[in-house]
Amino acid sequence: MQNLNALFFDNEIITTSVIAWFIAQLLKVLFVLIGQKKIDFSRFVGSGGMPSSHSAFVVSLTTAIGKNVGPNSVEFAIAFAVAMVVMYDASGVRRAAGQQARILNKLVEQWGKKDPHFVEDQLKELLGHTPFEVLVGALLGIAIGLAR
Repeated sequence: MQNLNALFFDNEIITTSVIAWFIAQLLKVLFVLIGQKKIDFSRFVGSGGMPSSHSAFVVSLTTAIGKNVGPNSVEFAIAFAVAMVVMYDASGVRRAAGQQARILNKLVEQWGKKDPHFVEDQLKELLGHTPFEVLVGALLGIAIGLAR
């Protein structure tokens, strides 16, 4: 148990990344509250939406590493590469999967009207992010990484 405490609470870089993720997820709940006038706590653990918590997490990690060991370090280079892959995936692959899910859900709904025995669960549509949501998550990650 002491090793887990050391990993999560004594490691400033991991703590910074978790704080960035937490703030991004909290902001999602607040934006839904403001925009849709409803409390949706599922947004706290869900993917997709504004801002990208994946981006905030990996960019705060990268920023904290750059701050602690320097931007010319191997550690920073690895974190930077991972951050680029995560952000590309969030705004590209996962976003496309969400768009496909939306279309498939419409097709299943229409098919279900023609055949009442045809029942399928709805696919999750909010999977990825717009490039702007990724950018805001990255900016949040930089700010939190520099602030810690």
